[in-house]
This record gives sequence, C-alpha cells and structure tokens, in this order.
Amino acid sequence: MNTHTPRHPALYEVNARVLLRHLGREAGRRLTLDDIPDSRLAELAGCGFSWVYLMGAWETGEAGRRVSRSNEQWLAGYRCLLPDLSEEDICGSPFAVAGYFLHPDLGEPEALPRFRERLHRYGIRLMLDFVPNHTAPDHPWVQDRPDYYVHGTEEELARRPQEFVRVNLPGGPAVLAHGRDPYSGGWPDTLQLDYGNPAMQEAMTAELRRVAGQCDGLRCDMAMLVLPEIFRRTWGRETEPFWPRAIEGVHKEHPGFTFVAEVYWDLEWTLQQQGFDYTYDKRLYDRLRNGAARPVREHFWADPEYQKRSVRFLENHDENRAAAVFPPDRHRAAAVLAFLCPGLRFIHRGQVSGRHKKVSVHLCRGPEEPADPAIEEFYRRLFACLRLPAFRDGEWRLLDCTPAWEGNPSHDGYVAFAWEREEQRFLVAVNYAPDRGQCYVPLPWADLTGKAVRLRDLIGEARYDRDGEGLLSPGLYLDLPGWGRHVFEVAGE
Repeated sequence: MNTHTPRHPALYEVNARVLLRHLGREAGRRLTLDDIPDSRLAELAGCGFSWVYLMGAWETGEAGRRVSRSNEQWLAGYRCLLPDLSEEDICGSPFAVAGYFLHPDLGEPEALPRFRERLHRYGIRLMLDFVPNHTAPDHPWVQDRPDYYVHGTEEELARRPQEFVRVNLPGGPAVLAHGRDPYSGGWPDTLQLDYGNPAMQEAMTAELRRVAGQCDGLRCDMAMLVLPEIFRRTWGRETEPFWPRAIEGVHKEHPGFTFVAEVYWDLEWTLQQQGFDYTYDKRLYDRLRNGAARPVREHFWADPEYQKRSVRFLENHDENRAAAVFPPDRHRAAAVLAFLCPGLRFIHRGQVSGRHKKVSVHLCRGPEEPADPAIEEFYRRLFACLRLPAFRDGEWRLLDCTPAWEGNPSHDGYVAFAWEREEQRFLVAVNYAPDRGQCYVPLPWADLTGKAVRLRDLIGEARYDRDGEGLLSPGLYLDLPGWGRHVFEVAGE
C-alpha cells in the first residue's frame, strides 16, 4: 500500500449491509465482501479517496433485531421509506454490537482481512466502527459480566421504563439501563456500559486494541458520552478518563492508527486533546445549512491545527441527505466550502448521485432512486480538485473579501481562501448568499507583481487573464449570482 497519508484526506462512507443487498439484487444471489468488484475500489481510488469507512461490519444479535422489528415508531419510518417493506429488510442497528466479529451477512471471518488487503492495493485504508458507550442486549458480557453495566432499581424501571429494562441473569432478574445520552431517553436495543467500573474499562480497552488489529482506523460512535464530565451528568457516577490511555495503548501496538470521534456539544477540542486524530465538525454543517456566510467565514478563524483535524461533511448516516437539505445551487456552494477547506473530507454513498432519501441504520435495503446527472458532474469536477497535491497536502489560508464599492454590503456574503503547494496555487471563492453580490479578493502572493496571471476555473468555464499587481490590490473583482462559486487555478506567466 502507498504509505503516504495526505494531510487533508478524503473518506467514503458506505453502509456495508445496504451495499451488499443492492449488489446481490442486481446479481440475483447473496454476495459478501469478497464479491465487491475491484473496479469499484479502483473508482474510489481514482476519485482521490484515502479511506473507506465500512459502516455496519460487526455482529448484531437477535435481541437488537427483535427491537428493531417491533418498535412501532421505527416501523412507521421504515414503511414510509420502503412501501414494500419485508421483515428481512430490518436487520437491526449496527450500533447495537453483539461482538466485534464480522457479521455473517458480510462473509466468513477471513473476508474482512481480504477486503482490507484489496483496499490497500489501491492505496485506500479501512475504517470501521467502535461503539464505546453501550452493547447489544445479547452481548456475552451481559450474562458473563453484568457488573460491566449500569444497574437500576425496580422503582426507576417503573418510573422511567424507556430508560431501563428487566434482564434475566445467572444470579436472577436484574434491572439494567439502556444506553443513552444526557438529553434523550434510552435506546431500547442497547444496554449501557458502566465506565465507573475499572474492570470494564480494562475490558473495553482490550476490545479496542483487538479491533484495531483488523483495520487502519476507527470511527468511535458518540465518543463524548464516556468523558468523565458527560458520564457524570448522565449517570451520576465518577469515572476515570478512558480515551487517553486506550488510544495510547493502541498506538503502541499500531503506530499511525487513526481515531475519528463522532462528537457534539462543543467537545471537539477536548477529544482532540485526548488523542483523537479527527473530530466531527457538526457546527460547520449547521452553519452551512443555515445559509449565512458570516458564521461560516468566522468558523474558519479557528486554530489551524483544530481545522486540520476536523471532519467536514454535508451528510452521513445520521444526517438527512444533502440533496434533500440543500437546494441544488446551494448544495454545490456548500460542498465547495466543506470539501475544499482543511480537514478530513467525508463523503457518504449516494451523496454524489444526489439521493434524497435517508436510509435508517436499522435497514439493510434502501429505495431505488435515479441519479442526478448534474450533481454527478459537479462532484466529478470537485473530486478532480481533491486529487490535486495542493488540496491534499498544501498550505491553506482564509482570505479577506472587501467591498466592491462604497455602500455595497454584498461582500459580506463571500467566503474565500487560498491553497498553495510548491508551484501550484488555487483560489476558492463562494458567494454563500441567495442574491448576486460583488467583492474584491486581494490575493496573497506578492511575487505576482509584474506578471500576467491566468485564472482557470476548475469547476466551471470561466477563464480570465489579469495583471498580477491588480490582483494584489485592490484584488480580484468578483460578481457572482447567489450561491455562485469558483475554484481558480492561479498561474503567473
């Protein structure tokens, strides 16, 4: 495998069970990871992806599946998505893990290392899930080590039945807590692990180290829930920090292993400090979704190291589809800002085709949707940018956008930044506003003085020849419609 890891890599998330069901329907037979054709892996490598996040690889038990198939609220959502829903379509949540072993639907155990090896041939690393907060109700620990779980009382069960459940254990019935966060009721297909128990922490660390031997990185589900302050708020229990010691243990055995935290509530920096390589950037997503440029621009004022370790996305398995949230032009503008800024660029299967319907993680089949050729062409051009060394390994800087003339406030709708690596230079500029706007963008390269400069748009048809000195002051003049965008290659002659 090519050992170079870009400073700003791209990751492709695929729901393993949905993908294999889709390919199996086309083939007319059951397929496993071994049947995913090399041509698909080569295509991902050709798009510039350094990572495949295979979501839903682990064993899920019958107990979680029963909950998924009987919860009336969830069933209503499934039927809305799949009018021809069958019980076989409901496979249970992949985040109710019964064991960190390859799910039988994905193949025999050795299919996972074979898939990883095939990815490596194309220079792609494999990322899998790790769920620290809870397990499936039929995880072996429930019967073997019930002390690893948060226990409740009969009174709590009667008062908050959505948060507790009675479980038959070898020593008799007991009340255990469902997994949850401090702001929600329990997740009925899970049981809550007790991070106040040092023995449980040791066992979970051992699991983490074992799982790390099967992949190149882990996306840690709701990673902030096991932070001492969050666990105390949720369960009233004091705990020792888990992540720093656990991550250090993995790195001793697997140097260069990558940890990604799903994290919210402004705890991103906390988890970066505890050893995570990347943390979800939900705040940028929310600001892009809100559609105002200034908060987006101010978001990029953050510390450069923090930015480099942020996961940028417009959708994932938890969020609604980008094409359903963002109208087409705004979708393109948001994608340019999200994926051509620093950090880990996170793309979800179906996003590139403009799919609108979010598939529940409890399902292993999604609806058939036609592709949007215009969105596909846009992403084809965007991925061509992501393959360029400057966007993968270059230096980034946020640029000023100044008024085009006195009394014109429309420059406030612009966000612009520059990338540079060796002789390659690029300017990214977006009018992230619904109305046409104008501005000047002073370029940061003093050596353009006295040169003729050619600007070529990599995602559009614009071509401009400009005097280098004028590009420094007052800057490049832009007049773009609402949600207009440019990705200019800047070449001095």
